Amino acid sequence: MTPIGTPKPIRIPFDSLALEAVVEELQAYVGGRAQNIRQPDDTTIGLALYAGGGEAMFLLSSHPEFARAHFVVKRMANQPQPPTFVATLRARIEGGSLRAARQVAGDRILELEFESDSGVHTLVAELMGKHSNLMLLDSSGRVVSAAKWVGENKSARPILSGRPYLRPPTFDGQSRPSPFLQKLIDAGGGIQIPFRPVFSPGHGAYPVSVAVLGLPEHPRASLSLALEAHYETAIRDFQAAAVKANLIGQLHRVLLARETALHDLAQVLEQGEKAGKTQLMGELILAYGPSVPEGSSNLTAWDYEGNELTIKLDPELGFKDNANRYFDKAKRAKGRMGLVRDQIARMQDDAAQVRSLLARVESEERLDRLTAFKEEANSRRWLNNQSPTGAKPKDERPYEGHRVRELLGPGGYRILYGENSEANDYLTVRVAKPNDWWLHIRGGQSAHVVVQTQNQPDRVAKEVLLFAAKIAVQHSPSKHSGFVPVDYTLKKYVRRPRGAAAGSVLYTNEKTLHVD
Repeated sequence: MTPIGTPKPIRIPFDSLALEAVVEELQAYVGGRAQNIRQPDDTTIGLALYAGGGEAMFLLSSHPEFARAHFVVKRMANQPQPPTFVATLRARIEGGSLRAARQVAGDRILELEFESDSGVHTLVAELMGKHSNLMLLDSSGRVVSAAKWVGENKSARPILSGRPYLRPPTFDGQSRPSPFLQKLIDAGGGIQIPFRPVFSPGHGAYPVSVAVLGLPEHPRASLSLALEAHYETAIRDFQAAAVKANLIGQLHRVLLARETALHDLAQVLEQGEKAGKTQLMGELILAYGPSVPEGSSNLTAWDYEGNELTIKLDPELGFKDNANRYFDKAKRAKGRMGLVRDQIARMQDDAAQVRSLLARVESEERLDRLTAFKEEANSRRWLNNQSPTGAKPKDERPYEGHRVRELLGPGGYRILYGENSEANDYLTVRVAKPNDWWLHIRGGQSAHVVVQTQNQPDRVAKEVLLFAAKIAVQHSPSKHSGFVPVDYTLKKYVRRPRGAAAGSVLYTNEKTLHVD
């Protein structure tokens, strides 16, 4: 089964017979000059070949799925900063003449031999799927530069600067058709099929007719034109599949996170709804406590309706302290209810929007629409845009086990806060980015609160900061006060003095909000 996030491979039939036809097209440019060498991406090179008063752009690609070589009509883009490979090509062969264009041993290997002021160089294109590569050799057959360097620990045929180039094992010199073309030959009863370049939408580009297989086909003046038409569609479809698979995978993860958060919030809400019973237990301890022997771990009492209750006690505490424990627990539970209900409403709405976008993505195939959906998801902060190559393995315990909690704020902003001094310290020092907003109660103790801004603090609305300020108040001794000042500043203006206790910081450039 194809894993989520991986587009289904599209097998493109660029085989040795197709290369043979392209090499035949190249012969018209032997003796011409190479000029205007371009590299639109890491795996593609474009050579403008000038001969007979005309110019044609020749494409060479070492892409693992779309390795190929053919002429193109559409103009190629160019990277602003030329990579090393294209810079080397420009220095060694640009302005030189194409002395020969040949296919090696009937295989998918193309050699273009150039002569310039820098001497004789050969551009080799190995068009072999994931092993494809482009290399420039000097007159002695040593590698000058390559699109992909291959170390000795990765291959028995390394591609390294200054090392002799070794050809891969090849066929016996006879062109061999792909399985698709072999099927075509068999369908024709083994009769030799005349050269006739065609583009078959959804199937490929071939140097011969495929009508005998019942496939649609459109004749083209050259195989290069047929290949260009095919790859334009195939690459776009491949990109669409990649965007779609990645987007579906990320949206599923976001939806799972929302559903998990809703489950946790439901449990907190359930506990809060039991606050009345917790308050009652504290009251009953005060009523029955004087008659309970010291060191008891349970108290049997009757509620106001005459129902018998067994209440757990801390044997190390007196009955008043035990009662206060229940009163404090009830007060905390009641105090969180407004915030919890707000979070449940936000999470439910956010999860519904994720499901809606996910349904649209799953039913879409067009690249432009999928790209628009990706931008929509990114604007809602649902996507993790970290490069896969730079990703670090995720710790099984979030925030390395520190008690850092996450909330979904207005506008989809993620808001973090610490539940103790160690978590506050970790959040401020290790998690928060320089341009995240940081909040703390003025002149008192509170949770450190961070609003993640994606490096765009000026776009954070005041309602988001007020929401974060309420979190700071809620997690402070001032949570029952009527008018609490909360300072906020960018994290880059917050520092922990050397030797200070965990959670102790100094900050500047602050502004103040007041929470009722």
